[in-house]
Amino acid sequence: MRCELVCLEPSVPARLCIRTVERPRPGPAEVLIRVHAAAVNPIDGKRASGYGQRLLALKGANRFPLVLGNDVAGIVESVGRDVIRFRPGQAVFGLRPTDRFGGTHATHVIVHERHLAAAPGEADLASLAALPYSFTTLWQAVRSVGLNADNAAYRRVLINGASGGLGRLAIQLLVGWRCEVFAVCGPGRRQECLALGAHAAIERGDSAISGLHYDFDATLNFGAWTDERDLLARLGPGALGHATTVHPLLANFDRLGWGRGAAAGFRAWREHQAAARRRCADSRYAWIVFRPDQAALEALAIGVRRGAFRLPIGIAGGFDEAESVFAHVAEQRPGRALLLPN
Repeated sequence: MRCELVCLEPSVPARLCIRTVERPRPGPAEVLIRVHAAAVNPIDGKRASGYGQRLLALKGANRFPLVLGNDVAGIVESVGRDVIRFRPGQAVFGLRPTDRFGGTHATHVIVHERHLAAAPGEADLASLAALPYSFTTLWQAVRSVGLNADNAAYRRVLINGASGGLGRLAIQLLVGWRCEVFAVCGPGRRQECLALGAHAAIERGDSAISGLHYDFDATLNFGAWTDERDLLARLGPGALGHATTVHPLLANFDRLGWGRGAAAGFRAWREHQAAARRRCADSRYAWIVFRPDQAALEALAIGVRRGAFRLPIGIAGGFDEAESVFAHVAEQRPGRALLLPN
């Protein structure tokens, strides 16, 4: 049997319960994992409130009751007939896409083998469970502006929201690529960003971004949509571009419906793209929506083996402590939140 944590209906705080169902069987290219840890990310808290229901309906991922969660780390229990990379008893980590089959907040989860990586023998599985969703999202942001390991050296990159999960991993990745990273972080978090290798860090405030005088090669917004214009104004004349994960795409559909939501989203995207192009005619502008990315997972696995990527854990608890774990996320407390279903 499989125990799963279920979000019953759109609610704040999340209305959760535990239910037992038949244990799933892996398909030909799938792996059944006994879950050691699964992350509760900010998107899980937002989805528990009903956020994104209209757009997620296209994936069948909007119907309550919901099993949330994308990240997973655990032990392979069984594999499909076509799986050759993994075997029962092996420690793995990875993620599930957001789809109609539900998420990773369960004791057993089916994951396609292309969305999994082998865990290093010495790795802590709980710590690994905090990484895949955040790393994949920031990887897509970084690559969308044209940055990669071959061209990143000595470029100046401004990261907004640098003390959150996406921002911390972005600092670690870009410092490893020899970028000159400038971090805008939460109150009292400056030293954390500097310790991760940021060239400079400033705490968020009314003029934290607009007061910067540098022309940046790339800007990344993991903080707040209200900072978007100020960040775009920091792009230099030869900038690669800007990417944001805090755009209003899903919220526009929720608030305005399909037609007006699409129009509002396109209008906002076009206006901000134009602002980026005024700074540099060839600059890129991207709104990031999470999706599994095999290249990102491979890069994460390499970095994990080298000890290059880590996130602090703020709370970890079983399903009977799930309300506290979700509250940790909703209240934006420091550190990642984990469920330990076993």
